[in-house]
Amino acid sequence: MNAASEPLIPLDVLVIGAGPAGLATAASLVPLGLEVRVIDRALEIAASWRHHYERLHLHTVKTHSALPGMPFPDSAPRYVPRQGVVDYLVAYARHHGIRPELGREVLAIEPSAPGSAARWTARLADGTRILARHVVVATGANRRPRMPALPGQEDFGGRILHSRVYRNAGPFRGQRVLVVGMGNTGAEIALDLAEQGVRTALSVRSPVNIVHRDVLGRPTQLSSIALSRLPTAWGDALATLLRNITVGDLSRYGLQTPTQSPLQQLRESGRTPVIDVGTVRRIQRGEIQVYPGIQALTAGGVRFVDGSEHPFDTLLLATGYEAALRELFPRTPLPLDERGMPPGVVGEGALSGVFFVGFDVRQPGGLLRSIGPQARAVAAQLGI
Repeated sequence: MNAASEPLIPLDVLVIGAGPAGLATAASLVPLGLEVRVIDRALEIAASWRHHYERLHLHTVKTHSALPGMPFPDSAPRYVPRQGVVDYLVAYARHHGIRPELGREVLAIEPSAPGSAARWTARLADGTRILARHVVVATGANRRPRMPALPGQEDFGGRILHSRVYRNAGPFRGQRVLVVGMGNTGAEIALDLAEQGVRTALSVRSPVNIVHRDVLGRPTQLSSIALSRLPTAWGDALATLLRNITVGDLSRYGLQTPTQSPLQQLRESGRTPVIDVGTVRRIQRGEIQVYPGIQALTAGGVRFVDGSEHPFDTLLLATGYEAALRELFPRTPLPLDERGMPPGVVGEGALSGVFFVGFDVRQPGGLLRSIGPQARAVAAQLGI
C-alpha cells in the first residue's frame, strides 16, 4: 500500500460515513455501475445509534423512516427502538452489498493537484490519501458534542457530563440530577430518570415548542407533513392551533411557548419541536422540576437567573451537537448556514463534485425521511 495515495487510480465516489445517510447514498449509487467506497472513523456500522441512550425510539413512524430499497421488517413496531434501528442498518448494508471500511478517519478533504484525474483528495489519520472524482460527505449533523463552559463550573463539586454519555438511569440513582436543555434528548433523558425514581430537574432558558408524538392515535409526524403541504400561513396557523389545543399553556410549570408555530420554527431555524412521550405529564405532576437558565454554578449546586439556588450532584448537558464540517475542508470555503449546515445536497463552484447528505434538519417529518430523496438526488447527478 502506498502511504501517500490509496488508490493511485481515482475512485468514482468516496462516501464518508457509514450511518443512514452514507449507506443510503451508497445503495443508490451501486446500481449505476460506479466504483463506490464507504469509509467511517467508527469501528461499527451505525455507531451513533449503538451508543444512544437505551430507551430511545424513533419519533417518526417506520414507514417514513426506512432507507431507499428496503423497508423496516413487518415485525417492527410503529416507532422502532434504538436496537431495532441498529439491526436494520446492519441488515441494510448486507442487503445492498455495502462493506464499509471502518476505523478510517478523514482529517481533511482537499482539491486534488491541477491535472489530476481526481477532483478531490481525502487525507486520512493513518497518513494515507484517497483520490476520488466525487465525495459524499455523510458524517452527520451530530458529529461533535457541544459542551459550553458554565460560569463557576470550576467551583462545582459534582459531575458535569454531556448527554451523549447517558445510557440509562442506573449510575444516577440516589443523586439529584439537572438536565440542561430541553430538546428531544433532554426531555427524554429527564423522563427516563424520573421514571426510575431519580430526583430530576430541567433547566430551560428559552421558549419550547412541544407536540405530543400521537394525537388521538395519529402520529404527529404525519400531521406535520400534511400541514407543510398547505399554503405557509395556513399550515402555520393550524400547527399553532393543534399545539395549543393538545399541549396548552405550560407557563405555570416554568415552560414558555414560542410565538412561532412548530412548523415555522423548524423551517426557519432548523429547531425540531420536542416530541413529547410523557415528559410533560411528569412535569405537571411535579415529578420533574423546571428551572430557568443557569446564572452560575456553586460548590453544591446551581444558581438560576431568577435568583433561586438548588443543590445538584450531576449536571447532564443536553446542549446538542455540531456538524463540524468546516474543519474537513481547510482549503475550501463552505457556505454554511447559522447552524453550520450546508444549504443543499449538491456542492457548487469550488465544491463541484462534493455532495452533502443527511444535514437537512429543516424538513417536516424528520431527518431519516429526508435522506432517501437526498441519496436519489446524488444518484441522479452522477447517473447523467
